[in-house]
Amino acid sequence: MKHYAGESGLPKFDVNCSILFTDLPLLERPAAAAAAGFDAVEFWWPFGENPTPGDKEIDAFVRAIGDAGVRLAGLNFIDLIPAGRGLVSVPAEVAKFRANIDVAVGIAERTGCRALNALYGNRVAGEDPARQDELALENLRLAARAAARVDATVLVEALNAHESPHYPIVSAEHAVRVIERTGEPNVRFLCDLYHLARMDENLIQVIKSYAQYIGHVQIADDPGRGRPGTGDLDFATLFETLSAAGYDGWIGLEYKDPELDWKWMQA
Repeated sequence: MKHYAGESGLPKFDVNCSILFTDLPLLERPAAAAAAGFDAVEFWWPFGENPTPGDKEIDAFVRAIGDAGVRLAGLNFIDLIPAGRGLVSVPAEVAKFRANIDVAVGIAERTGCRALNALYGNRVAGEDPARQDELALENLRLAARAAARVDATVLVEALNAHESPHYPIVSAEHAVRVIERTGEPNVRFLCDLYHLARMDENLIQVIKSYAQYIGHVQIADDPGRGRPGTGDLDFATLFETLSAAGYDGWIGLEYKDPELDWKWMQA
C-alpha cells in the first residue's frame, strides 16, 4: 500500500531516513522506505563531517537511492555533527560550507533532488551577530545560484528555541525576512510544523501568510516529536490548509518512531 496520493490531491509523504529506520545501516534505509510503501526519502547530510566525500562514497549513496526506486526529496548541506544546526552563518566554517555547495548540488543533479536545506547556524560566542547575518546572506546566495543550475531550491528553516537556544531563526517571520533579504528567487521556506508549534506559532496562519514562500514541509507531533496522533496537532486540518494554500510538494516525516507505525496515515 502506497503512503502517498499525489494524483488525488492528498498529501504525499517522504521519509526522513536520518531519523527513521535508524536500526538499519544508512545505505539500506531507502530500500526499507520503499518496502514500507514510500516513493521518496530525505536525508540530513549523510557523510558525517566531511564536506567533500570521495566519488566512491557519493556513488554508493546515489546508487542506494536509485536501486530502491525512490526519489530523494530533500538533502541537507554539510553540518558539524549529525542533527547539528548548520554552518551558513559560522565564520570559522566558511571554507567547509562553500566546498560543500557543489558536492550537494551534484548529488541533487544525479538524484533529481530539488530541495537543499541550508541550516543557518548557531550564534558564536565572540562573533558579531550582524557579521554572522551578512555571512549567511553571502553563503545563501552562493548556494542558491549553484542550486539554480539544477533547478533546485535552497531552504531556510526556523527551529525552536527550546531545543536550539543559540539558533537565531525561531519564527516563520524571521525565516521569511532572511529569504527576502537574499534576493534570490529559489531560496524558500522550510516549513517545519513541529518547530513552529513548539514556539506557539499559529500554524494555520503561518501557512496562509507565507504559502508563497514554502518550498518544503516537515512534520512531527507536538509534544514529543513523535508520529502524528501521539501529540496535540490537528494534522488533518493542517494538510487541508496546505492544500488550499496551493502547496502540493512533499511532506517530510521527520519524527521519532522506533515502532515504524504507519497506521495514522489510514485514519
